[in-house]
Amino acid sequence: MIRSAKEVRKFEIVATDGGIGSVDDFYFDDERWAIRYLVVDTGHWLPGRRVLISPLSIRRTDWDEQRLRLSISRDQVKASPGIDTHQPVSRRHEQAYLDYYGYPYYWAHAGLWGAYAIPMMPTPAQMAKQRASAAATERKAAEQGDARLRSVSEVTGYVIRAVDGDLGHVEDALFDDLSWATRYLVVDTSNWWFGKHVLVAPEWITDISWTERSVSVSITRQQLRSAPQYDRAQHVDRQWELEYYRHLLQPAYWLTADEARAIKEAQSYLREEPDRPDAGVERRSRPR
Repeated sequence: MIRSAKEVRKFEIVATDGGIGSVDDFYFDDERWAIRYLVVDTGHWLPGRRVLISPLSIRRTDWDEQRLRLSISRDQVKASPGIDTHQPVSRRHEQAYLDYYGYPYYWAHAGLWGAYAIPMMPTPAQMAKQRASAAATERKAAEQGDARLRSVSEVTGYVIRAVDGDLGHVEDALFDDLSWATRYLVVDTSNWWFGKHVLVAPEWITDISWTERSVSVSITRQQLRSAPQYDRAQHVDRQWELEYYRHLLQPAYWLTADEARAIKEAQSYLREEPDRPDAGVERRSRPR
């Protein structure tokens, strides 16, 4: 199910032997746009300290009770490597954190979470094989101190620029609660469209300026204005997504790579020959 980052903020985090605090923010990687860590404010338990919790540590989510239950203890969290969440988190820091918990390195393989599409632990044999094959990549990243993590709080307020003008600014992020992949940025259109909200997928991003706090996307304001409207009071379901992607002529994220490539090729063909009699029919057809 698609969830709002704002919705999960302030959720209680419970270790195997008691509470440790509440969700304060999220770190996602700026390459795959998956949420890699929850930033937890430990409150009175560890005053002044915020800790990182990987989705790999989450055993169960009680959505109605607004509570995330972990598979690790308070002592494990307390002894985990300290990370200054007010500074960029480097790959070296991530390695220390993942090594401490015995978790796999997610960046070394093709899957969203290493060898898998969702956060799950490999077998010891798989872990050894993965780390051996990725040793060179990991050493290079560690030596460079490659910081690829961004916080949701950081990108909130970024300007979103469409092909034909500014859309508005980032207000929230929506993620898949199974894979923890960021599926959309929620954009407040401000004065352009009377404060309505539209969704922009990471796959549509063509450029990001971290210094100018702006994101450029490959769609137009007119496309979004005539697309199915996003209602923040309702959950985004697959039927709504199907209509949204079909209207915007974008390959859906749940398609295979071959299917997505075929749609892109068809779009390119239609743009090159816009006056073909059957072009309008093809534009309206639903991606398979």
